[in-house]
Amino acid sequence: MKLIRKHAASNPSSGSLGKPFDRRAFIKRSGLTAGGTALAASMPLSMMRRVEAQDSSESNAAPVEKRTTVCSHCSVGCSTIASVQNGVWVRQEPDFDSPINLGGYCAKGAALRSHATSEKRIKYPMKLEGGQWRRLSWEQAIDEIGDRMLEIREESGPDSVWFSGSCKANNEASYLQVKLCAFWGSNNRDHSARICHSTTVAGVANTWGYGAMTNSYNDMHNCKSMFFIGSNAAEAHPVAMQHVLRGKENGAKIIVVDPRFTRTAAHANQYIRLRPGTDIPLIWGLLWHIFENGWEDKEFIQQRVFAMDEVRQEVANWTPDKVEDVTGATESELYEAAKTLAENRPGTIVWCMGGTQHHVGNANTRAYSILQLALGNMGKSGGGANIFRGHDNVQGATDIGPLCNTLPAYMGFSDNAWKHWCRVWDVEFEDMRSRFDTYTVDGVHRMNVAGIPVSRVVDGILEDPENLGQRDRIRGIFFQGLSANAVARGPELQNALSKLDLIVVSDPFPTHMVALSERTDGVYLLPTATQFEQAGTVTASNRSLQVREKILDPLYESKTDTEILYLLARKFGFAEDMFKHIEIEDGDKPVWEDILREINKGAWTIGYSGQSPERLKLQLKNKHTFDTTTLKAIGGPCDGETYGLPWPCWGTAEQKHPGTHILWNPSLPVSQGGLPFRARFGTEHEGVNLLAENSWPAESEIQDGHPPVTYGLLRSLGWHEDLTPFEMATIAWVGGEADKPSESVTEDDIARFRTMESDGLDSVAWHTDISGGIQRICLKHEVAPFGNAKARCKVWTFPDPIPVHREPIYTSRHDLVSEYPTYGDMKDVFRIPIRYESIQKDDYSGEYPLVLTTGRLVEHEGGGGETRSTAWLAELQPEMFVEINPADANDRGLRLDDWVWLESPEGARLRMKIMITNRVGRGVVWMPFHFGGWFNGEDREDRYPEGTAPYSRGEAANSATTYGYDPITQMQETKATLCQIVKAA
Repeated sequence: MKLIRKHAASNPSSGSLGKPFDRRAFIKRSGLTAGGTALAASMPLSMMRRVEAQDSSESNAAPVEKRTTVCSHCSVGCSTIASVQNGVWVRQEPDFDSPINLGGYCAKGAALRSHATSEKRIKYPMKLEGGQWRRLSWEQAIDEIGDRMLEIREESGPDSVWFSGSCKANNEASYLQVKLCAFWGSNNRDHSARICHSTTVAGVANTWGYGAMTNSYNDMHNCKSMFFIGSNAAEAHPVAMQHVLRGKENGAKIIVVDPRFTRTAAHANQYIRLRPGTDIPLIWGLLWHIFENGWEDKEFIQQRVFAMDEVRQEVANWTPDKVEDVTGATESELYEAAKTLAENRPGTIVWCMGGTQHHVGNANTRAYSILQLALGNMGKSGGGANIFRGHDNVQGATDIGPLCNTLPAYMGFSDNAWKHWCRVWDVEFEDMRSRFDTYTVDGVHRMNVAGIPVSRVVDGILEDPENLGQRDRIRGIFFQGLSANAVARGPELQNALSKLDLIVVSDPFPTHMVALSERTDGVYLLPTATQFEQAGTVTASNRSLQVREKILDPLYESKTDTEILYLLARKFGFAEDMFKHIEIEDGDKPVWEDILREINKGAWTIGYSGQSPERLKLQLKNKHTFDTTTLKAIGGPCDGETYGLPWPCWGTAEQKHPGTHILWNPSLPVSQGGLPFRARFGTEHEGVNLLAENSWPAESEIQDGHPPVTYGLLRSLGWHEDLTPFEMATIAWVGGEADKPSESVTEDDIARFRTMESDGLDSVAWHTDISGGIQRICLKHEVAPFGNAKARCKVWTFPDPIPVHREPIYTSRHDLVSEYPTYGDMKDVFRIPIRYESIQKDDYSGEYPLVLTTGRLVEHEGGGGETRSTAWLAELQPEMFVEINPADANDRGLRLDDWVWLESPEGARLRMKIMITNRVGRGVVWMPFHFGGWFNGEDREDRYPEGTAPYSRGEAANSATTYGYDPITQMQETKATLCQIVKAA
């Protein structure tokens, strides 16, 4: 030791005080120098000072506090440790204790501190008036916005104000967003998952019961094969690639299917290029070889899958020659891929927006799922569907946030669902119902009708009210965290913004909406705290919840999401009811722990009930005890729990369910995270059994398929005798046989309830019993609360019960339209008519011969408003561009770095530079979708409030993406449209 100390000062890997660096210290010091010039430029002058050497032992040195947060960009859930001194965030380092990122960072994660402290943020409330931005106080802003919204409500009904939540908001804010809309009296709300993975949620949930990632990034260590389609994880989810590559090091074979040779494809054992919009024929081409060679898992199909025979019939139509003609993938390529998947099981499938953003997106995701069912890859470590989601809380915001077609926990808009949440909120159902518009369509109350999705807001504003399923058009919009460049049909969106009476942007940054709009008044900007200035929970793509500690107090005049929602509720007069069981600190700040407890009280359908604040905080302090592959804690106070208590985490927190690492795994008891497929489609269809056969979770006392558990089922089994008096009284209340439980409930009452035969009582289910008693009894007997059924390949309620190929709305192969046409035009879907056939009937491929698709860059995320406002990231990737194949460039006389116009069939013109590359095939071009601030070739920097324009600006890719929507979810078709590229002067 003396020798080490003697020579440490001369060691280049030693610290200034002569102490050797450990790995964390080295990374910490390195992080401070990386991109130093740009990082310094991004910091407000008030946070910069001369750095002088200082002995850490000096008594006058302010203490440094360590706080932990989760990256606010993609959905991997990387943890970061922030050092705070004198209230200033002075340093960050990756969290080596996190089993998710294992001390890893991507460029975006390394820039979190600069994102929070960016000088480009909105610093105080503002109003656009006479073409000028005028500063307001918060009181003025809330009063003016609230008054105008109430005026619109009075004149046109509550549905004429549309609310946008965000995949950036934490779980607690997302939940309050949907709750605010409910008390306002409208289902006209949504968030960006609509245009991210709504087709996944619909397609997958209708296949096996839940529309979420089934395994985890970490579980990919155990894969024998990995099949990526429409996913470029190396750029979109960079830290997740360490888990992918660890799986490859363990022997996994990687297959990548994409129209573009991506950085992920560079790691693959096999790359297959396909024509955009032909995912279903390609999957059926794989299954053709699997069925032809008998490689399917026959036992798994017999026990756990419904209607695979009907899939076989459709697959038989897709012979190798036909698949090659439609997709471009050859027989030998698909045979090799199918053989690899068959010989290397269990294998996983990974998809992202490359597969979801199509007008047949729901059918794409069902086809992917069917492939995994045929191979028997579901419910197994190393298998499953690893659906990499986009934003940091897109999973949580979807689970319990403001979707236009569900209440929290995917409960829909039936009266029973509303009554459940009214019980949770402690309000009367009829009072809640009275808040909604009395206007009806076909006699259906507005409370029970899905709202207008974010993808169709343009039409909700511009469509003739006579064609809308509500009283009047949308007249006011409140954006909390959504960027306008996320929505397709940019020129029409610009027109729509001009028709509104009110636009409110609640965001840390002004967003592309400010640049796009031509308005001179009626726009408000509310400075909103970043996620680092507020505490709460966030759910990663693998369904794990993590706590974000508050790093610093809101900068400038910013307020948190939840505080802003509280101020609006108070302005509207319903704050007292809305926050009845949520403590408000300092006059206007809701306590996040109380909000999470209310979520726990109501979100039984997906098992958001067991993740109490206390359990999650305990995991935060002990994350080093979790295994980096199994995600199980090994010893310590969290022993046996899965990291993040991934949902479903059944029962109450006191029941200590460990969370569910791998969905649909019957090899484990239910109390330890095991599950069959969910029974949510009935017990039979057309006389065919839908329940599992000869398959059940380990140790289950019901060794057969069975329907969802209700009180009636408990009673028939005699298990209801184990319910506690409080549980029994609560079930009686939910079933309409008693008042809300109180201390006055007697033993005689309980005895009477237990002997009572009542349809209302018997119908109380595992997800509406807010006592948790039914779930507790299920766990005791190792029975899945939601039943035990088969996954279904056939969704008889969808336009295409078995997925079929339909050519993109704007197709480059118009010769195929007659054989694979789109849908006929539809009316009143999500309150709006939809065009399909009337657009596709015209052939645009002559004038617009290039297929346009879009995707992500590693340096930016989402709409890019945050990352392009961070100097270092803007310096790394400063310009918008389009990739084009050398042949297509040469045909147009184009050279590298030429400025070009990209023109769309719907009249958009985007000006940008080109990148000539073989990454894209001939006839296909690719753009990143993170840019904004330009429109029609014009840099609109002057439309931003002074000092807030992002460092890097460019055309928004979605200005060029065209009409086309999935009929089930209204997902926009941004991954397969047409364009032309010409040289710009």
